[in-house]
Amino acid sequence: MTKRVFIWVAHPRSHSLCGGIADSYQAGALATGAEVRRIDLAEMSFDTSFDGYGEDALPLEPDLLAWQDGISWADHILIVHPYWWGAMPTRAKAVLDRALTPGFGFRYHKGKVAWDKLLKGKTADAIITSDTPPLLDSLLYRRPARRVICNQVLGFCGIRAKRVIQFGSVKLASQKKIAGWLRRAERMGAHAAA
Repeated sequence: MTKRVFIWVAHPRSHSLCGGIADSYQAGALATGAEVRRIDLAEMSFDTSFDGYGEDALPLEPDLLAWQDGISWADHILIVHPYWWGAMPTRAKAVLDRALTPGFGFRYHKGKVAWDKLLKGKTADAIITSDTPPLLDSLLYRRPARRVICNQVLGFCGIRAKRVIQFGSVKLASQKKIAGWLRRAERMGAHAAA
């Protein structure tokens, strides 16, 4: 059976290392026979305002509906984003706030703390780029970006994280080091499609 892979490049610029990493991952997935869909945050148009999940919530724009459709369609998901101030960029977080909604990603039980994880059965990889060296991020800050994407985003909705990795330090990386990251992303894409 052909694996369906959805790639979300959660970087607000159209030309970025995150985009190059996604290109490599996509090439690996396609070479192994996967069907791939991709959305780049830089090309998405939507209102970033978010006041909570109430009756007065903004209706989802076409790009957010397309993002939901990609998540629903996929067997496996890749999220690749930069690590800015301990988290993903604001516009990327706005996609999660606006589109990973009750009834789509999860459903709370009325009057209880429990919830249903509506995206069970899917798997995901996440690749995070950072200027902070990953070892320093682990020792000093306890890996906040990796914990959030793995537990509070993917896990909360029932998506099983397979690989959550961090490439860094980007600002100190040689071209050889970056080429190694791209090769690793390509292998991850091939593995995701297998």
